Amino acid sequence: MARHAARQIPLLILSGLAVHLLLPQLTTLQHSLKVIENMAWWAVALAVGAQILSYVGSGYLVSSLASISSPRLPIGRGMIITLASSSVGLIAGGAVGNAAAIYRWTRSHGIGKEDALLASWLPSLFNNALLTLIALIGVVHLLTVHELSTLEALGFGLTLALIVGAVGLILWGVNQREAFTALLTQLARRWAALWKRAYDPATTASTTARLFRAWEMLRAGSWRQPTLGAALNIGFDMATLFLLFIAAGHPISLGVLLTGYGLPLLLGKMTFLPGGVGIVEGTMAALYNGLDVPNAVSVLVILAYRIISFWVPTILGFPLVVYLQHTTQPAEETP
Repeated sequence: MARHAARQIPLLILSGLAVHLLLPQLTTLQHSLKVIENMAWWAVALAVGAQILSYVGSGYLVSSLASISSPRLPIGRGMIITLASSSVGLIAGGAVGNAAAIYRWTRSHGIGKEDALLASWLPSLFNNALLTLIALIGVVHLLTVHELSTLEALGFGLTLALIVGAVGLILWGVNQREAFTALLTQLARRWAALWKRAYDPATTASTTARLFRAWEMLRAGSWRQPTLGAALNIGFDMATLFLLFIAAGHPISLGVLLTGYGLPLLLGKMTFLPGGVGIVEGTMAALYNGLDVPNAVSVLVILAYRIISFWVPTILGFPLVVYLQHTTQPAEETP
């Protein structure tokens, strides 16, 4: 895994740098340099603080899900696991690799199987649900000002359809548990056959049974704390972007902020590019420029936001992977 990561990290960095250099035009960069000269650095410092609080929210989200019926997982530990697993997901398996890393490290901390499954898969569901709501508000705003292009409408529609389909599958599964288990068993058998691996149906049955028990825990009222964690994560992340606009001397309204925030991040999650690199930046720039934000300001703010919210946490995540590997006890493999 370490060798694979070593080969992928340079490609990841070069891809990100290429996007960040090619997105703005030369004249825009020249105007952006003038914006930098007049930036309010106190607002930049507040933006960094807001991003730290965003990851506190992520840590609280993982901690609350992992501690429903297990010993309490400290919020700080949840933050470390979130950062490290995100970096793992970028170079090994995407969302699956991210979830597998969270499962392994929470189990190594003494968290039960059901809670570890919740902590590994549900944070993205909670976050994506809030992002979808924000994106819907943004789309309504775009329709109001007639700024939603056909491409953006198609992209958002596809993203929304996938999320609604996933939620619908989950709701069908919890109400048709035998059929859902049979469907997962069939898919897992075909997956194992594709990779020429042995397959034991009892593993799938055991995993789905734990998922159903975890669902019952959430229905009993354990959803409140994870929802709060997701709200803190998304809320402070938006505050980071908002404060950077203030730092650039161009405060924006809440409607404009929501419009340029939710849709690009959702579209970025639906691509195979790590972290939605290129998609997030390009879509944000197009949306904010269409809402009368000066191009020099939007380019500078978006690049600063992505550095603070994506690149710096990603770089910090890799040494945290090494730290977790050396400070946790081995646990069972992810089902």
